[in-house]
Amino acid sequence: MTITIYHNPNCSTSRNVLAMIRDTGQEPTVIEYLKTPPARAVLQDLIARAGLKPSEAVRRKQAQFVEAGLDRPGVTEDQILDAMIAQPILIERPIVVTDKGVRLCRPKEKVQEILPA
Repeated sequence: MTITIYHNPNCSTSRNVLAMIRDTGQEPTVIEYLKTPPARAVLQDLIARAGLKPSEAVRRKQAQFVEAGLDRPGVTEDQILDAMIAQPILIERPIVVTDKGVRLCRPKEKVQEILPA
C-alpha cells in the first residue's frame, strides 16, 4: 500500500499519526508541507477527496487566520484556499493519503479508516 502523509514534525497529532502508520509496518512518504507546500490544485484535490471544504481544513486557531481576514462574514472557500496556499501554516494537519482514500486525521484515530488491516 502506498501511504503519503502531509506532516508537520512540530505537531504532536501529526507525529502520533506518523507513528500509527509506521506501527502497521508501512513506511510512508513524508511531505513536510511547511517546507514543500502542495500546489493549489493538489491541495484542493486532497481536501475534496477527504470529503471536506477548505473552511473545514483550515487552522482557525492560527493568528494568520484572523490576520488574513478569514474570520469575516462572506469569505469564500476560494479565498480560504488561496490563504492556505499563501500561508501553509493554515493547512490543518496531518492529511494522509492511501489507496483507501484521504483523511484529515483529526482526531488521530481517523487514520485507522484508511490503513491496512
